[in-house]
Amino acid sequence: MSTTASEEKTARPKRRLFFVLLPLIGFIGVAALFLVGLNSGDPSQLPSVLIGKPMPKTVLPPVEGLNRDGKPVPGLTEQTFKGGVTLVNVWASWCIPCRDEVPFLEVLGKDKRFKLVGINYKDAPADARRFLNRYGDPYAASGADRAGTASINWGVYGVPETYVINRKGIITYKVVGPISDANLMSTVMPEIEKAMKD
Repeated sequence: MSTTASEEKTARPKRRLFFVLLPLIGFIGVAALFLVGLNSGDPSQLPSVLIGKPMPKTVLPPVEGLNRDGKPVPGLTEQTFKGGVTLVNVWASWCIPCRDEVPFLEVLGKDKRFKLVGINYKDAPADARRFLNRYGDPYAASGADRAGTASINWGVYGVPETYVINRKGIITYKVVGPISDANLMSTVMPEIEKAMKD
């Protein structure tokens, strides 16, 4: 009897310690899985079900009041995407990374081998104009997606996102996040050049 009581006294602290440490062990396990997930790949490489498929039909009115050289900047029509490779950049005035990518978009906008167009996502026209006037307007055309419906059809996770469309109207690549010094020459330009060969 005394042996059992003695064993019971020894076992109680061990059980208590186990139950105290159990949440800590669980937390460490979840944190380890989270860290592995963060380091398991490039976040800009989020999969898109639209890669390899025709781009969604996109007809959007121009950003109201947006002019260049005294003429209205056009919106997006079916004609916008015909005749060559097109980059579609989804952006918004309230998006901080969108500001950071403008210099890189301007580089792309000057390349005459393809066309760069913008989809302005859930913005007031005055805010969109103010953004483009302040940071630069690299787009050949800018469609206003005030309700966000067109962007949903493109599978947008969040702005900015950029899509490469080949001359057949097929989405060949998607950049999630801003175009930057790190990905412009290493990834984006090679993907555009690949699309030009399709």
